Amino acid sequence: MPGTASRRTVLAAALAAAAAGATVSTPASAAPRAGAPAPGRVGALSDYHGWATAPAWLSGRHEGTKLVGGFRPGITVRRPQGSVEYTDPHTGTTATWDYATWTSPSYTLAVPATEIVPSWNADTPAGTWIQVELQGTYNDGTATPWYMMGRWAAGDGDIRRTSQDDQSDGKSSIWTDTFAIDDAATGLRLVDYRLRVTLYSKPGSGAAPTVWRLGAMGSDVPDRFEVPASQPGLARELLVPRYSQNVHVGQYPEYDNGGEAWCSPTSSEMIIEYWGRGPSASDVSWVNPDFSDPQVCHAARHTFDYQYDGCGNWPFNTAYAATYSGMNGVVHRIGSLTEAELLVGAGIPLITSQSFLAKELDGAGYGTSGHLMTVIGFTEEGDVVANDPASPSNPAVRHVYKRRQFENIWLRTKRINASGGVSGGTGGVCYILWPNEATPRQRAALAAVGIR
Repeated sequence: MPGTASRRTVLAAALAAAAAGATVSTPASAAPRAGAPAPGRVGALSDYHGWATAPAWLSGRHEGTKLVGGFRPGITVRRPQGSVEYTDPHTGTTATWDYATWTSPSYTLAVPATEIVPSWNADTPAGTWIQVELQGTYNDGTATPWYMMGRWAAGDGDIRRTSQDDQSDGKSSIWTDTFAIDDAATGLRLVDYRLRVTLYSKPGSGAAPTVWRLGAMGSDVPDRFEVPASQPGLARELLVPRYSQNVHVGQYPEYDNGGEAWCSPTSSEMIIEYWGRGPSASDVSWVNPDFSDPQVCHAARHTFDYQYDGCGNWPFNTAYAATYSGMNGVVHRIGSLTEAELLVGAGIPLITSQSFLAKELDGAGYGTSGHLMTVIGFTEEGDVVANDPASPSNPAVRHVYKRRQFENIWLRTKRINASGGVSGGTGGVCYILWPNEATPRQRAALAAVGIR
């Protein structure tokens, strides 16, 4: 099935089992106070917070790291704090790495959360990589352990980028890229969190990673098979390149069975190219020249999570997008198509994650337990214009989906699956990608959906 990813399906099922606006014609207001859901947010069910400015980076604890100033502030290595041996579980190779760390201040969530999804933007030249961890406080006053949320490098020559299975403290667990309360019906929530990023370099190489953005989306979306319908408020379509994942079926099966399951990197590549970025001819020279759209193969390889065994790790996709000059990417959860209209109206397409039966989305022609596609516009009637990579060819990628159907399959948290049982839904998860040269209107739209 298009975009199917077995571990993502397990996550959705586990979360379902555990759980017992502004319009585009209205100018966006000024950015709200830090930590507050943006005005006009539908339901205010999620809270994204990121560290990406010089004052933000200076507010954290530096242990061998330093601020990098300029138009894109970040952190890099000042002086390694020591060295450590790391045995890559996917290659068996053991190597010694110098390291330095940065730890964020504790962030109090505006929405005490049942789920947290971190994301990051970084540069990892050859001989470097990063690790992102999360630690938080429950509303019963106890603390989580430090959970490992991703070992990541842009390339795959030094380590294999990976999530880590089997992390739990009996109250919460890590499901690939998502922190989740084990039993939300108990009322247990995460009220604050810290993020820690460790920067690794080969000793004596002189190379070092740079991290430009580190943040996380916390949310508490209630159980729901149906979501409130929003009213149309925009008619606009963005000119986004069209790529089909299905033309790559059978290509590079070592990366999640080839194009059959490449919905996430194919969608990411469409938006990366919409913003005028993409891999160079040299970057894709490893791809078989007989294959069309080698940049899609490149995206699949460079988003692949060797533990998840797939290309659908959400923050690995936004991190990949941010490897291109001046690009930013976050994993977020938004509340309605009204908010999607706000972004599209400002010229920002988004990538949405959803699951559905074939009968629940007219015109798709398939059902899926997990799939990514891009929202690029809205018709005069308010229906959704989507570039759906689960299409037979590039020209066939553009689809118009009924507004009510699309909104519900994207925003719900529970659904009836093909076997008649109950499975989970993503509750509005999306990737939002944008460039440093975003316009004031685009920045206002991002702020209005909680990204600052």
